[in-house]
Amino acid sequence: MTRLVAGAIAALLLSSGAIIFYTSRADTASAVPAAPPVTRNAPLIAAAVPTADFRAPPLASPKSREEKRFNRADKDDDGRITSAELFEPRRKAFAKLDRDGNGALSFEEWAVKTVDKFASADRDRSGWLTPAEYALTAPKPAKRKAVCSC
Repeated sequence: MTRLVAGAIAALLLSSGAIIFYTSRADTASAVPAAPPVTRNAPLIAAAVPTADFRAPPLASPKSREEKRFNRADKDDDGRITSAELFEPRRKAFAKLDRDGNGALSFEEWAVKTVDKFASADRDRSGWLTPAEYALTAPKPAKRKAVCSC
């Protein structure tokens, strides 16, 4: 019995919605004004011609590549680059490479990625790579960006 009542209510709602939708369509023919007639020898529009009080906006000077690089290095924006500003990013990179924390960088610490890559590719632990093992060290191909066809 409940399904019958629910079905009847749904049918009434659906039909009333269709009636409201059908009757609410606007009459678009009277809402759009007619276009003005086209004249062949119309005078120029005065607003398009610059007047005496018209001032062009100032041109922005493009920063050169060196200016942008300088501004990135000048962390405190005082117009000068101190040695601390210049060396700080390198200190962080050095600390990541200095595995044993002794303040000195050995060749193995500096080339840690290459050493690890060699160790993982040397499957038979012979200390040298066969052509098949060397093929494992090939860099992965770069992901291509989607080219817009527009």
